[in-house]
Amino acid sequence: MNIQDVLTLALQNKVRLVRFQYCDTGGIIRAKAAHAHSLADRIETGIGHSVALSAWTGVETLADIEGMGPVGEYRLVPDPETFTLLPYVPARPDASMMCDMIALDKQPWGACPRSFLKRMIARLDSQGMRMESSVEHEFYFARRDDNGAYVPADYALTYSTTGLDERADVMSAILDTLEAQGISIELFHTELGPSQQELSIHHADVLRAADHVCLVRETIRGVAHTFGLLATFAPKPWLDQAGSGAHIHWSLWGTEESEYPAKNLLSDASQPGGLSETGRYFIGGVLKHIRGLVALSCGSVNSYSRLQPHHWSSAYSAWGFDNREAAVRVPSLQWGRETQSTNLELKCADHSGNPYLAMGAIIAAGLDGITNRIQPGEPAAIDPGNYSEEERNRRGIVRLPTSLDEALGELERDEVLLEALGSSLATSYLAVKRNEIEYFRDKSAQEIVDQHFYKY
Repeated sequence: MNIQDVLTLALQNKVRLVRFQYCDTGGIIRAKAAHAHSLADRIETGIGHSVALSAWTGVETLADIEGMGPVGEYRLVPDPETFTLLPYVPARPDASMMCDMIALDKQPWGACPRSFLKRMIARLDSQGMRMESSVEHEFYFARRDDNGAYVPADYALTYSTTGLDERADVMSAILDTLEAQGISIELFHTELGPSQQELSIHHADVLRAADHVCLVRETIRGVAHTFGLLATFAPKPWLDQAGSGAHIHWSLWGTEESEYPAKNLLSDASQPGGLSETGRYFIGGVLKHIRGLVALSCGSVNSYSRLQPHHWSSAYSAWGFDNREAAVRVPSLQWGRETQSTNLELKCADHSGNPYLAMGAIIAAGLDGITNRIQPGEPAAIDPGNYSEEERNRRGIVRLPTSLDEALGELERDEVLLEALGSSLATSYLAVKRNEIEYFRDKSAQEIVDQHFYKY
């Protein structure tokens, strides 16, 4: 879609406001909106935004970062390919586009998460590779009770058809909206918790997949609101119920310029599980960096209440074939589509992590694995939490960080991930997250849950 297409669609649909959206380092989707009469100019020039917003936290405070204070700005410059109508907005639709943060010298702003993912895509391309990705979105529907507290919208059973019936009205509206926005749906079912849902989206190139994560979140929350419901993507919205993840799937393909342009580089039918040597190296890289990577894929204090042993969310640096307790799962292949369907899944990811940072970090870690031929060790054939400590040590399996503070410490020591992020983005992210940690330091577990419930 080009700029003229955007202007035509906006005019035809009588759009008044177009949201210039971005996902910040706190994992919150934020926006400024341009009026339709200035849209043509704003697409070209962007909208000015204070550099301080790169230091803004998920608890609505400003982290103290040199050069990210009251002086200076960058521009939110939209990607016309991401233009979409928001039909759930009352009266008549607004629209939205995802933005890059562009400095006044017209170069990417150093702390821009979307630009970071673009850099990692360029690294893949330089190696003759490209990535496709998709996400399994877990979330809850909630309503307020007579005391004003949020409670589950229903109490349907796991995978039950009753659950499908209970929320059929709102889910039908959500699916209609997503399909109208160009999002292809793969699977939907009710999940473990009361009124917990899981929606799987069709794969796309990795940049568009990250854009889709933001669009899906916004659409589900927006449509749910019209039904008097809150859709929460918080990692652990209730302490006594299952957590919600954003499981990241990816496959690796040759580019048009490479020797195997149509080949899934993760696939090799001659190897166990159909997983290629390149795929094993990629897993090796991800597992080598997993303790720092999780700081980006599980980006909130609330995340670490979810990452517990024996909770099917992954708590150890293990990998395995169809092992849903492993950090990296190799899903079983689809009959008749074995080569095309070979992919990997990162289980330790949720919606408080910025998808551009998480997916970019996966690329950086995986490329390190491929470049240095890092072996992932033996696949775990059981829940890694059921191995003895001695057996986990033998296999090189370690516990994932049990707090955001611990994960950030690992990220600070990970030279590969820090180099990939770049100084500005790494400084911004670490400062924002440490500010959030300090905010929650004296809060109870329930207060932490309550603070995250509405934000995500």
